[in-house]
Amino acid sequence: MVKGFAMLGIGRVGIIEKESLECVVPVRKKLDLGPRDAFVRPLAVAPCTSDLHTCYEGGIGERADMFLGHEGVGEVLQVGALVQDFKEGDKVIIPAITPDWSSLGAQRGYPQHDHAALAGWKFSNFKDGVFAEKIHINDADGNLGHLPEGVDLTDAVMLSDMVTTGFHCAEQADIKPGDRVAVVGLGPVGLMALAGANLMGASEIYAVDCVPFRYEVAHKHYGATHFIDFSKAPMAQQILEITKGVGADKILIAGGGTDILSAACSCLINGGVVSNVNYFGSGENLPLSRVAWDVGMGHKTIKGGLTPGGRGRMEKLARLLQIKKLDVKPIITHHLEGKFEEIAQALAWMKDKPANFIKPVVKIKW
Repeated sequence: MVKGFAMLGIGRVGIIEKESLECVVPVRKKLDLGPRDAFVRPLAVAPCTSDLHTCYEGGIGERADMFLGHEGVGEVLQVGALVQDFKEGDKVIIPAITPDWSSLGAQRGYPQHDHAALAGWKFSNFKDGVFAEKIHINDADGNLGHLPEGVDLTDAVMLSDMVTTGFHCAEQADIKPGDRVAVVGLGPVGLMALAGANLMGASEIYAVDCVPFRYEVAHKHYGATHFIDFSKAPMAQQILEITKGVGADKILIAGGGTDILSAACSCLINGGVVSNVNYFGSGENLPLSRVAWDVGMGHKTIKGGLTPGGRGRMEKLARLLQIKKLDVKPIITHHLEGKFEEIAQALAWMKDKPANFIKPVVKIKW
């Protein structure tokens, strides 16, 4: 039997036990240990905003009795016969995105879309996630990352999704030294996008949110230079005022409603890039203003992408923590320790967002 914290159905979550880990769509079936697979025991995990979209908005449709979660670090329990680089007892980073590296999508350079759009996102989407006593890892040599010496378990959980997604947002924008960059949404992904922009050489960084505490973190730890409080005046208006009508070179979207693309384009320089990693979990359409997009001929590029995931990326990003070039402790504001029952509290914090909240982590006690 396997115990964990699950989505019981849209709007319902709880602790359950199942006979085995499962792939839940398109056909429900048991997940066995294949020759290239591994089973891992979680040591620390974190809920994500996408768990909220999945559970409470039905963002990916109905899922019954599916273990949630896609952010974690763990210890290898068992490996398949063909796994070469991992063994029982290894401490590992578990990426949120675990592609099938032999797929045509991976060969085209988009492993996160291995067999279909977003199909590299398997945990708590197509199959049971990391909030369980045992986690199934497909293609272990290609997906697990070795946890380096000296990197804290709690910090390493941020590599699974928050760091890699935030940095992907910055990379996707192709930030150049001296660029003026706006970052929309100062949740953990937005703060990591901001950190990535800073490391890539952005000059002015406009942090867009309405919570002063988040800006304090962005300014003190990650290089933000201006606070754009959208509750005071529209984002585009404030950015155009600061840049004397020119606009930002790059706009990174890690939050916002369905109107955010138009707002971003309206304060983007011609030749600039809007880079989106925001999960639009509801709404049928994403409207784009004809005028904001300069009637379609303003050389304003809009990109949206899911982070690649995989072992190589995890181990590269882990080196930033190891050499202290990136500090993720400021975004981990809430800590819990215990069994899977604690995840309910962490998920509630994600939903309710108490004062001075950014991200929770749960250390699993065995």
